[in-house]
Amino acid sequence: MILRIIKHGEKILRTVCDPVDYAAVRKELPRILRDMFATMYSVRGVGLASPQIGLNLRLSVIDVRPEGKARRLVLINPVIVASSGELEEEEGCLSVPGIYARIHRHAKVTIRALDARGRPYEMTGEGMLARAFQHEVDHLDGKLFIDRLDFITRLKVMSAIKEVRKNWT
Repeated sequence: MILRIIKHGEKILRTVCDPVDYAAVRKELPRILRDMFATMYSVRGVGLASPQIGLNLRLSVIDVRPEGKARRLVLINPVIVASSGELEEEEGCLSVPGIYARIHRHAKVTIRALDARGRPYEMTGEGMLARAFQHEVDHLDGKLFIDRLDFITRLKVMSAIKEVRKNWT
């Protein structure tokens, strides 16, 4: 099922998510993940965190489509354990539709998380995948990409948000 994506200004986007108790959500998890991927794909996103669909769970999904092929990643209780390098690229967010800004991120990031079956894994991503890891972990920590902007740019973006908000559904 395609779910409504929570937009900027809604409280849950600023909430630090609770860790997932895998045993407690194991039965619901396949449906949640199926809905998250369907929702993300329906708006051509590359990542979606559970607070973006109204759930206070430390859970996100990512598919940056390396080489044009689907590679569905599930991150349960993700933690960034290493980072290096720097990159600055344009970034947007499904919860702030129509707004893009150049954001400084690490170029290489290693995360530790549980997969959809509750198994621990560690993965290193570079470029777009590294950005997606950082962006989704930020969501789980109650942060949006616009929080990473300098003060003057953030003021400009907030003004732009007021304008585009009129068209959000």
